[in-house]
Amino acid sequence: MKTLPCVEIDPAGEAAGVVLWLHGLGASGHDFEGIVPLLELPRVRFVFPHAPARPVTINAGIVMPAWYDILRLAGGEGGAEDEAGVRASAHLIEALLLREEQLGVPPHRIVLAGFSQGGAMALHVGTRYPRPLLGIMVLSGYEVLVRTREAEQTAANRVTPLLACHGRLDPLVPLARGRGAYEAHAHGRPAEWHEFPIAHEVSLDEIAAIRGWLHARFSPDGAP
Repeated sequence: MKTLPCVEIDPAGEAAGVVLWLHGLGASGHDFEGIVPLLELPRVRFVFPHAPARPVTINAGIVMPAWYDILRLAGGEGGAEDEAGVRASAHLIEALLLREEQLGVPPHRIVLAGFSQGGAMALHVGTRYPRPLLGIMVLSGYEVLVRTREAEQTAANRVTPLLACHGRLDPLVPLARGRGAYEAHAHGRPAEWHEFPIAHEVSLDEIAAIRGWLHARFSPDGAP
């Protein structure tokens, strides 16, 4: 399978691990590129893929980068979700994870992260991936295809560490929706929930929390 185009930031030497970070609706792989220096992980490779372009229903059908179509702002289940789009993008993201494995980074040294719609995909793919990942990071995110969760979760990632961050003032993805996704997956794994007095965005305090969590993930085998 042809892999998605990506913004890739390589360390000076051999990578101690990888962060695969998925952007939100209408953004691009460049969206979080500027955060990398603030995370102080010089031995970690960062990969920021560009989502495919597709019409988005809630934006009057305008074509834009999107991991799947959003049919209504509040989201939904069953027929109200773009299941085909979610699953198509899941295959693309899995292909990127496999590419990193083929480049020599084992999955237990890969963190799958995402913001908003990208966070939903990180949670969806991360909990269903057949080999154990280093961590799953969900920023201002939520859960898609809830009804398939129990049938499709893999044993490999039932104990994978989870970080979830959300703005208390988020007008697009309500705090309760993000918290609900977190609570559905927090049991039985190392999990952290952080709330910030922000809207649908990332703050410096949140970046500090992300930095601390990523350092803890990559530190066991040596300094990050």
